[in-house]
Amino acid sequence: MPGLKKTTSSSMLSSSPIRQSYNSQVLGFSLVELMIVVALVVILAAVAIPSYKSYIESCKTTKAIAMLGVMALAIEDFRLSNHVYPSDLALVGFGSTLDPWDVPYQYLWVEDNPLPSIGGKQRKNLWNNPVNNDFDLYSKGPDGLSATPFTAAEARDDIVRAYNGTYFGIVSDL
Repeated sequence: MPGLKKTTSSSMLSSSPIRQSYNSQVLGFSLVELMIVVALVVILAAVAIPSYKSYIESCKTTKAIAMLGVMALAIEDFRLSNHVYPSDLALVGFGSTLDPWDVPYQYLWVEDNPLPSIGGKQRKNLWNNPVNNDFDLYSKGPDGLSATPFTAAEARDDIVRAYNGTYFGIVSDL
């Protein structure tokens, strides 16, 4: 077509319907939309963080209970081999072992111990009776504090071996 002239000026492109619809759209998020997203993230974090902390503490307690079981087996093995309980945890390979809260595990040899002051150091239940006749083995728990009677506030979160190995768990669950 000889009479037609091709024109591709910028004014024609800017007036095309495709170009106009592209220019009229706003790209990005409004301040309100961003605030809604931030609020949702904060709400989810407020729900998730306490659950996560509770889960971590539960895992630490489970680990301490399992470790008490392993240590109790090593102590019993020592007694079977030597006909006496070990005087400390180092003799069974757990001398420097820390509980999940980075506090050393506690051990007290009770049965046939020649020291006369041992009776006053034994852990005691609600009726003030010793909870073990052979040996006491426990973790001080999350607070790192403990007391001889299980009724004391400092002892309620301790993880213990009680009743000569028939119970491993938290004092407050006894």
